[in-house]
Amino acid sequence: MAESEVLLEVKRSPLETTMMMNMGPQHPSTHGVLRLVLTLDGERVVDAKPDIGYLHTGMEKLAEHKKYQHVITITDRTDYLNAMGNNLGYVLAVEKMLGVEIPPRAQVIRVMMAELQRIASHLVWIGTHGLDLGAMSLFFYAFAEREKILQLFEAVSGGRLTPSYMRIGGVMADLPEGFTTRVLDFCREFPRALEEFDKLLTNNPIFRMRTEGVGYLSAEDAIRWGVTGPILRASGVPYDLRRVHPYSGYETYDFEVATRTEGDVYARYLVRVQEMRESLKIIRQAVEKLPPGPVKSDDPRVSLPPREKMLTQMDALIYHFLLTAEGLKVPPGEVYVAVESPRGELGYYIVSDGGPRPYRVHIRAPSFANVQALPLMVRGQLIADVVAVIASIDIVLGEIDR
Repeated sequence: MAESEVLLEVKRSPLETTMMMNMGPQHPSTHGVLRLVLTLDGERVVDAKPDIGYLHTGMEKLAEHKKYQHVITITDRTDYLNAMGNNLGYVLAVEKMLGVEIPPRAQVIRVMMAELQRIASHLVWIGTHGLDLGAMSLFFYAFAEREKILQLFEAVSGGRLTPSYMRIGGVMADLPEGFTTRVLDFCREFPRALEEFDKLLTNNPIFRMRTEGVGYLSAEDAIRWGVTGPILRASGVPYDLRRVHPYSGYETYDFEVATRTEGDVYARYLVRVQEMRESLKIIRQAVEKLPPGPVKSDDPRVSLPPREKMLTQMDALIYHFLLTAEGLKVPPGEVYVAVESPRGELGYYIVSDGGPRPYRVHIRAPSFANVQALPLMVRGQLIADVVAVIASIDIVLGEIDR
């Protein structure tokens, strides 16, 4: 590979001295507070060491002091570009421990929200990716499209960035009137935006020069370092949890797993753009198959009694008080449930001791694993290419430092 030849050349004829340089933690291209300690031979990168922890918030430990139903609001804030997906992974894990059945309508709504969120996250990525490489116009176009999705989230949950819409046993509330029409309108209009993105970037000679053959990661190295998501699929591995370990009924949807074999920054771009198209297909199917019915399980372990009963029956009122005051009774045990987030495998490992709060919560954050492969991708590259490689990883420091 060209990258390996460059690296070998660097190793054969290094300068007498190398230079160590800090990149970040406040560099705009690190998309948060990531510090990279770069070792440079001239303009070539000899080594890179990610230094994380600047955004540590103790979210996992905080979750152990909250009741199960209250942890949902914490999951919103780990990966702040994938709040719906974070909610979904967590509630699936608790529901598995409880053995709760979810109504079909709630399942479909969850899939619809998760895929809208995937598109919104990819739009932030494509806008900032272009901005990092000098394509400023794309940033505004991408955020204009993302705004449409955030308005949909606001309509259904009242929140935009942190909706906390999923609930243990279903979702917070049913879709408002006219919501599916607005979703279909978005599905009809968004392909035109993707075509504009294509015109601006896909065959842009400057963009291709900055991304093709840059930041190469082989499939073997990607697997070895636990890389998942679009980065893994851009290296030729068709691993997508929605296909290999379906959840929420994904096995009933028709969509393709986008893959490339080049393993470079450009391939990651192509994979994410194709994933937005596939998400649109899933959303359309979700709207078509949306069944009538409740949006939350009637299992008394997770659902409050109907208000009419609470106002007329003493036992219902007492049960409402106990469930609200004491929380859910999750049986002792442990569980791991993972979903496919826009950045890869997002897993929740929860241990219950039978109390109203989780005994242990650990989040398998895809960005944490993906950033560990960064040194492999930038060794031998020009220092100017580090910006392109970081952007192609699409890291969110909130879930790395959690």
